[in-house]
Amino acid sequence: MPPDALDVALPPFPFSPAFEPLRRRLIAFMREHVLPAEAAWTQQQAELTERGERWARMPAVLDELKAKAKAAGLWNLFLPNSEHFKHSHGLSNLDYAPLAEIMGHCFFASEVFNCSAPDTGNMEVLARYGSAAQRERWLRPLLEGEIRSAFLMTEPAVASSDATNIALEVRRVGDEYELNGVKWWSSGIMDPRCEVLIVMGRMAGGGGGDGKHGRHCMVVVPRRAAGVRVARSLTVFGYDDAPHGHGEVHLERVRVPLDAMLLGEGRGFEIAQGRLGPGRVHHCMRAIGLSERCLALLCERAASRTAFGTRLAQKGTVQATIAECRMEIDQARLLVLSAAHAMDAHGNKAARQAIAMIKVVAPRIGCLVADRAIQIHGGAGVSQDTFLAQAYAGLRTLRLADGPDEVHLGMV
Repeated sequence: MPPDALDVALPPFPFSPAFEPLRRRLIAFMREHVLPAEAAWTQQQAELTERGERWARMPAVLDELKAKAKAAGLWNLFLPNSEHFKHSHGLSNLDYAPLAEIMGHCFFASEVFNCSAPDTGNMEVLARYGSAAQRERWLRPLLEGEIRSAFLMTEPAVASSDATNIALEVRRVGDEYELNGVKWWSSGIMDPRCEVLIVMGRMAGGGGGDGKHGRHCMVVVPRRAAGVRVARSLTVFGYDDAPHGHGEVHLERVRVPLDAMLLGEGRGFEIAQGRLGPGRVHHCMRAIGLSERCLALLCERAASRTAFGTRLAQKGTVQATIAECRMEIDQARLLVLSAAHAMDAHGNKAARQAIAMIKVVAPRIGCLVADRAIQIHGGAGVSQDTFLAQAYAGLRTLRLADGPDEVHLGMV
């Protein structure tokens, strides 16, 4: 990948004084440590698979990179200003967005800096809505990178794109809550380091809220709680994303104390809206970073291959393809930065239309760019010899994750 693919020209948005020095340090770290480690990551994953440990541990190179990133002060970059975030860099949504793009160039880079989903959203939820005891038990080790987490919202039996359909039952039984239901696409649940789940459910009997948006709640559940059972792992276009993974989870008479409730009965939607807004910016900017890398690979391939007497890069159709990619990626970046700025200036609720637009635009453009890069690579593009096939799988999945395009189009 060309070294300048990480260092794109940014439009003149009102970034904070802390932003540019941090961006330069992140780019340097990616160039020096993360991207050169991709080959070791792949080799170590293969070795773990051969030993039957694919779901038991991460490649050792990841821990080495995380230690270096933490020592370099490139840790928890996503954290907003909060009294509970002692490691906070104090970045706005706008500041963080280009950093997420840089991390998006590599599949495992976000975890190197403790900035990967679903932990980022779960940490924000615990900081904003959790009790002092919940923050001490779960937020502190998540901030330190000692454990990981999962977010359980989507269900197989209902159209979860309409979150009012969420049906997992949360029932008060004496001085405990009992949870019963099935979730799936619970990313991170397969990870052996996963220790805590944030579960969205519906209060039996309607709970303490009013109307269809006042019946739900979010509950903090230990991963090892009795009754939490992973029924199976789910693949994404054949990729299992081990050991992080995505699981179908059955919660059968899971009991937790009353203080496991976040914020209060009937306030699940309030928490969900606070969680999903920033997360969508993160997803979209990572998608743009992934798109930039696909375009860089497309250009390298076009410059190095000859067909019918000329380089691919000299053919008008290929030149037009490259131009389309360049224009589309730059348009998407502008739209996402604009949405992030609107969130900072006016709040997540006021920026909801802008957030909906980027959630449609960024993954769509990413799919187009990845598809074109695959086409230029020919057979290599759909094989394991490049990362393009996996990139396409991830980008296509993002058109469903955090709500399908159709829901966001309805908001627009």
